[in-house]
Amino acid sequence: MRRFLIVANQTLGGDHIIDEMQRRIAEGPCAFYVVVPATLPQDHLVATDGQARALARARLDRALERFSRLDADVTGEVGDERPLDAIVDALLGDHYDGIILSTLPAGLSRWLWMDLPSRVERQFDLPVTHIIAEPEPVTAAARR
Repeated sequence: MRRFLIVANQTLGGDHIIDEMQRRIAEGPCAFYVVVPATLPQDHLVATDGQARALARARLDRALERFSRLDADVTGEVGDERPLDAIVDALLGDHYDGIILSTLPAGLSRWLWMDLPSRVERQFDLPVTHIIAEPEPVTAAARR
């Protein structure tokens, strides 16, 4: 069975990830592992690590609920606030056939500013599928 690592934060709630997952599932049995780096959106001027982790956990829980309707094994975790370190940690735990990296559009994305898609591809020698999406709305429940 093929295994894919999905890395997203503010874009995790979009249909673009489900579309990509369904495309992979159509090609054969798949398992997905979702990592949500515990970073805060840029509009949070003052926040704690605990708040960042709580927001990431809320996003992950909502995503896993949505992804559970797909015909695939989907699990995940909240990762390090630094996305590259979160990916390293996930790769230490298992083998993956590819990485699906979802970012905000250019101009909004810190991950694109740091050239994360290229860095991930060079560092890990795995195919990287980079998808761009708008941010997921932050709900009142996710802010707690």
